[in-house]
Amino acid sequence: MTFQIRLGNWEMQREAAQEVRTEVFIIEQNIPIALEWDEMDAVSVHAIAYDAAGQIIGTGRLLPDGHIGRMAVKQALRGRGVGSAILGALMQAARLRGDDGVVLNAQIQAEAFYARFGFVREGQEFPDAGIAHIQMRCLLDKTT
Repeated sequence: MTFQIRLGNWEMQREAAQEVRTEVFIIEQNIPIALEWDEMDAVSVHAIAYDAAGQIIGTGRLLPDGHIGRMAVKQALRGRGVGSAILGALMQAARLRGDDGVVLNAQIQAEAFYARFGFVREGQEFPDAGIAHIQMRCLLDKTT
């Protein structure tokens, strides 16, 4: 599958990010709308994945403090490397701005996905929007 990742601010990426996050989090996972949108969107770096036809297929964000979040890929396109590419782009953006590491709160079913990128579990499971999560951290290699 051919796709590309574009990074930008919320002003540039809002419409695309909202499309994916609404479909995945609000509709598919039944997360309340009030929990999905927050003030961190305006200050984050957003990654949007587009397929070869220019259709929006995934998103994620990098907060100023090094948290990666709101990782989502449309259901029909999961397992094709889109999430990996989004995560890689956000980790590289953190590396380029000088972050020593990144942290995220992974849904439990996605823990193995993040572990493949060097993320390590920290602490105990906790609920977020009614879904079990675990905090994970990854130190960034400054040479790549």
